[in-house]
Amino acid sequence: MTFDPEREYGRWMRQARQDLEDARFCLEGGRYHLACFISQQAAEKALKAFLYRKGHRVVWGHSVAELLDEASRYDPGLGGLRAQGSLLDRFYIPTRYPSGLPGGIPSEAFTLQDAEAALEVASELVEAVDAS
Repeated sequence: MTFDPEREYGRWMRQARQDLEDARFCLEGGRYHLACFISQQAAEKALKAFLYRKGHRVVWGHSVAELLDEASRYDPGLGGLRAQGSLLDRFYIPTRYPSGLPGGIPSEAFTLQDAEAALEVASELVEAVDAS
C-alpha cells in the first residue's frame, strides 16, 4: 500500500477529535487526570496528522511543544502556540503514573481547573491544525 498523506491526515484527525470528546466525557465524570492526559493526546495526534499531511512518513515523539516546532516549519502560525503545547506536555506522564508525582496518585492530584485548561488548549490546537 502506498503512503497517502491525506488518508493519514484524516485517520489521525478523526482520532484527535474523538480524543477531545473522550476528554470532555472524563471532565464531566470528574476524572480530571484522564481529561488532562487525553487532551494532551488529542493535540499530539492533531499535530502528527498535520505532519503526515505535509508528507512525513514517520512522526516520532510525544512532546506537543516539539511537534509544534516541527509543524511551524510549514505554518509559522503554529509556532505561536508553543506555550500552550508546553502546558499540555506537563500532563503526559504525571497524569498516568504515581512515580511521575512527588507524592499521591494521579487521580487525586489533578483538578477541575487543570482539566478545563487542558481541554481548552487541546481544542485550540486541534482547531488550529484544522485551519492550516
